[in-house]
Formats: sequence, C-alpha cells, structure tokens
Amino acid sequence: MSNNKFSANAVFQRYEQKYILDSEQYSLLSAILSAHMQMDEYGLHTICTLYYDTDDYAIIRRSLDKPAFREKLRLRSYGIPGTEGMVYLELKKKFSGITYKRRVPLLAKEAENYLQHFEYPEVHSQIFEEINWFVHQNALSPKVLISYDRIALFGNEDPNLRITFDANVRWRDYDLDLTMGDYGALLLDGKRIMEIKTQTALPIWLCQIFSSLAIIPASFSKYGTVYRNYLSQREETSSNVK
Repeated sequence: MSNNKFSANAVFQRYEQKYILDSEQYSLLSAILSAHMQMDEYGLHTICTLYYDTDDYAIIRRSLDKPAFREKLRLRSYGIPGTEGMVYLELKKKFSGITYKRRVPLLAKEAENYLQHFEYPEVHSQIFEEINWFVHQNALSPKVLISYDRIALFGNEDPNLRITFDANVRWRDYDLDLTMGDYGALLLDGKRIMEIKTQTALPIWLCQIFSSLAIIPASFSKYGTVYRNYLSQREETSSNVK
C-alpha cells in the first residue's frame, strides 16, 4: 500500500478514549454506526509503529504511572514501506486528558540514518527541532514494533468525530525495522481496540449506543501492555542476573 495517500498533517490536538470490544459488541456496534458514520477513504489498512525508549524502559514506565504530562517517540508507517517509502517520526504527548501529536514525514532511510546515526534529514521545521530535542535528551533505541489492521469511521454530521477499530494487534521485539514486515505475536485474543477521537464532547446519540451495548472506557496502551505483560518480566530477570 502506498504511504503517500495518507495525511501528512503535522499537528494533532484532540481528546482520545479507548475501549476494548469483544466480537459480539463489535458486530452490533458496527451495524448501528452505519446510520451515523461512514468509513474513510482508506478502508481497511495496516499501521506499523516502532516505539523508542531508554535501555531501562523509563519512558513507558513513566507513562504507565499516568502522570499529568507524558510523552513518547515513535516511528509510524501505513503499510510496509520500502527504504524510499514514507514514514512519520512522531512525538506523542498527553496532558490533562488531551493528546497532542507532532510529526514530520521522512523517507524510511532518512529516519533510519537520523535515529541510528544522527544524520540530519533535509527537514528544517520547528516540529523537527522539538522532536530532535527530545531525542537528544534521552538515550533512545527501538524497543517494540506493533502492527494492526485498522478501519476508521468519521461522523456524517461532524467529520471531526472519528472512531477507529484496530484488529489483529501483533508485536515483536526483534527485527526492529518497519521495512521488514508487519509480523509478530498476537497481543489480544480476538478483541478489537476502539478509539474515539474528537475535539469536543461525545454526542448524546453515541453515549446512548454505548450504554445500550455495555461498552465502557478502558485505559489501554498497546506498547504499555506489551511492556507490562512481557518485557518487564524479562527486564527484571536480566537485572537479577547482573
């Protein structure tokens, strides 16, 4: 899938809320939402995200403590990029419930040269300088690659209301290169991650639907779940050996 058809928006600011759905909830909700929302132009597509952290996973450990302010660095592609494919270097911040994303588009080889060798790409923007400051404040390296298949909807009346459904969430902590593919171990057994993205409060009709289907918010982080369920145990074992 070509990456260049996806939005290269540099800045996002919105409220985001996650939910975990079983297959029955997803089926019922999808049927109801068809009267209020429509699928975006990309249809079903795959997102691959490479997360960066310190050797002791300080960034994700701090994020799991849920401070008022937290941030993390990731490299994202839509589909599997070639070395000349487009990727997005993104700094994601969360403050008092609002998510801020600041990102720059780069060729995959440019991103690799920058993140591994500090060879600066031909990008001169305030956003890149902000990302660059964060990179240099932390000794970062790639830790986890997470991929999933996404369907995104937007509201008929309010296009800024977006709902995404992520299925087949998979992860690996080896072959940490977006160009190598989207394979990995499954993270959730048959469940989907739904995320509401909006700049305002949820509409009443959507709240009523969620209530009727017993759909409730869930605090969930893909990278955080991988760390908590798998990597923290390995880190603890490694520390004991030392």
